[in-house]
Amino acid sequence: MPQRPISKCDHTSVCLSCSPHAAIAGFRRQGQRQRLAAIKADNRSFPREDQLFLEEDDRAFPAPLLLPGDDLAGDPEDPQSFQEWLDEEHRNPVTAKQKTIYVVPSPQIDADVDFMRTWTTPKCSDHALSTKPPGTKDVQDYLSAFYHGLPVKMMPPSTLRFIPWKEPKRRPQKKTGPQYLGLKSGDECVRIRSRTLSNGVYGGQVNLDDLLDVAISILPKDAYALLMLVDFDLYEDDDDEFVCGRAYGGSRVAVVSSARYNPNLDTIQDVERLHAWPASHCEKYMSSCASTEPSSKRQKRPQVNSRGSQNLTSELNGPVKDAASVYRSLPEVDSSPLLLPALWLGRVCRTASHELGHCFGIAHCVYYACSMQGTASISEDARQPPYLCPVDLAKLLCTTPTSASQRYQALLAFCERPGNSDTHFFGPFATWIRSRLGQIKDST
Repeated sequence: MPQRPISKCDHTSVCLSCSPHAAIAGFRRQGQRQRLAAIKADNRSFPREDQLFLEEDDRAFPAPLLLPGDDLAGDPEDPQSFQEWLDEEHRNPVTAKQKTIYVVPSPQIDADVDFMRTWTTPKCSDHALSTKPPGTKDVQDYLSAFYHGLPVKMMPPSTLRFIPWKEPKRRPQKKTGPQYLGLKSGDECVRIRSRTLSNGVYGGQVNLDDLLDVAISILPKDAYALLMLVDFDLYEDDDDEFVCGRAYGGSRVAVVSSARYNPNLDTIQDVERLHAWPASHCEKYMSSCASTEPSSKRQKRPQVNSRGSQNLTSELNGPVKDAASVYRSLPEVDSSPLLLPALWLGRVCRTASHELGHCFGIAHCVYYACSMQGTASISEDARQPPYLCPVDLAKLLCTTPTSASQRYQALLAFCERPGNSDTHFFGPFATWIRSRLGQIKDST
């Protein structure tokens, strides 16, 4: 999809249904009756207040965007209802003995592999000045709010350390193929594949699958799930350019890299800052993206939504439009270097909460624009919302000992922290939460 199709935009008209590209891609969203049924389950009920938070409202939970190149446009997935999630036999339950979420900081670097320090700095970016990367403690605090009710602990920074890897003499290391590093944890050392790149954004990458194996090996006995945060660029297969993260949901571990979310890489990665969430629901932007389709594939009439209406936009205030209004009022990200670290942190927090969601057995969402929706690119990542839709919120409330209101209040407190409240990710999210809480209050 061509990026930056609109240089200036007021984001005043918000589209709550899928873009016109959905029909071109062959995506058919679940109807309203199916979506409402997906929130319910046999023999499982919620307190009255929580039920209000689980009610559908287009103004808070619009349809997936479905722009050209998006994940759902190329690879539609099966929906996972609340009942199907409950019935999943391989889902790991939270128990009194296994309820803690652990966050592992990026491994330390031994002096003998000091060259790895250069792998955390991109070789080309928008700015010559470096931007402060997200702090592990900040991500931990966000996850404590997102998974409110469960303890979220950080493992000591010394838990993991990269050291040289020496192959046994009978197995000499090949000069071609992957290069090996050692990742030491306690008395154990695991071989980690890596590769150096002459033409990559970063000088080197570390293999994601190997890191996931290490995450499994260090999973504490009282852990429900473990998230390893790394500063390095990652890859899985030889043909991969990069990968940002992955979860082994059944094994309750996930790895997320902050490297590609660096805002200084936005231009070379075609990230549309002007229409990042919540401005990604801007009607003008969505129409502009659809207009880039070849004329033979363009729709000749507006897409009809699930209720049979052609009214695609909302002139009424609601959480998404309120958040977009705040986004519009903020200065451009480049106007202040102080805005970039918070944007970087927000991106990592959204992906970290998404990957941990898989550890809770939550599949990719196809019902709404949702934090659990799959993504196919860094540019799509920036358009994804940080909230959970009603279907996935029901799953989380069933797992965590908290109420929807308490969870939203915890997230709001994080978003309103000094340094977060007036930034492009947390400021609109705070407004979305306040608006959603206001909807619930008005309905009681």
